[in-house]
Amino acid sequence: MAEYVREVMTPGVAAVRPDASLVEAAQLMRAQDIGDVVVTGGGQVLGVLTDRDITLRAVADGADPLTVSAQAVCTPNPVVVAPDDPVADAVGLMRAYAIRRLPVVEDGRPVGMVSIGDLTVDPSGDPEDVI
Repeated sequence: MAEYVREVMTPGVAAVRPDASLVEAAQLMRAQDIGDVVVTGGGQVLGVLTDRDITLRAVADGADPLTVSAQAVCTPNPVVVAPDDPVADAVGLMRAYAIRRLPVVEDGRPVGMVSIGDLTVDPSGDPEDVI
């Protein structure tokens, strides 16, 4: 099994500005076939916005996704990990906070994302009971 987050994370980050509309964020998610984006401002992680956030915190309440900002609906101040953190730390954080994705941050800047799926299969392809 991988020892460090950098070995399992997806490098690069799909990010939106805090004032991006939910439509912009959803279009980016669709284009990249992902379920979340990082909300960044000044190169710093401000929040994580998921497709579920858009659905439950905006659309289900009748909000106009063209006028609601990503920052208004995202989970602010998300739990993050560093590339050199042990994978076990990422697993522990996901368990403790009941979350499925962690932004990977280096020197305050987002550099990747690690998801529950990244942690559930070892390099041999055998499923593990990690989370």
